Amino acid sequence: MSLGAHLLELRRRLFISAAAIAVGTGIGWWLNSAYVWTAIQAPVQNVADARGDKTAIIFPTISSAFDLQLQIAFTIGIVISSPVWLYQIFAFLVPGLNTRERRYTFGFFLTAIPLFFAGCAAGWFVLPNIVRLMTSFVPDGSDALFTAREYVDFVTKLVVAIGIAFVVPVFIVLLDFAGILSAAGILKSWRVAILVIVLFTAIATPSADVVSMFLLAIPMVVLYFAAWFIAWLHDRRVARRQEAEFGTALA
Repeated sequence: MSLGAHLLELRRRLFISAAAIAVGTGIGWWLNSAYVWTAIQAPVQNVADARGDKTAIIFPTISSAFDLQLQIAFTIGIVISSPVWLYQIFAFLVPGLNTRERRYTFGFFLTAIPLFFAGCAAGWFVLPNIVRLMTSFVPDGSDALFTAREYVDFVTKLVVAIGIAFVVPVFIVLLDFAGILSAAGILKSWRVAILVIVLFTAIATPSADVVSMFLLAIPMVVLYFAAWFIAWLHDRRVARRQEAEFGTALA
């Protein structure tokens, strides 16, 4: 393809991606009005009911409610349209890849998307524990008031950070399949990997919330060793194939 044809193809892919995000944002607006905001504020409402005080989420400016509604809708739109725009990226890059690279990239996308959603679900699962723990430090007789934007930013960062962390093992397997990293090297670094996982979960969750930290760290450790096992199977198969080819060459 010529440079002009590549640019036309890129424009078409970008248009499809933008259209998918726009449709997803419209769906996100409806979901936020009907379900999402109720679910987001539920941990704070539960704390308020347990404490019997006025703990609540506040909107400090006249436009903050609309801005927040738009922000949440756009975030939902990006998430639910991710299979579309990720596929557009893949489809644009595929003509420049060989057969082996296409297979690895396609496998990466098929695995990364469900793992990302699983990580987001894990972050959402520990969110009520974190809110309950952090509000427990509010002195008796005082009310905890959270500005809506800061609270939603906290929720989004927690959920997305855990989602991305769950995708890291896929990168490890991809590096092994590409011949950059070996299963032996993955296993050799298991102590460092566990330390990094624990530090990451400690940063992602409040330092005093040990339970939530381990609830996040355990599946991440399991995924790391699952990545090692897949890499080990791949390296073993490659070694056998090379041994068979070498033996045939000698014969």
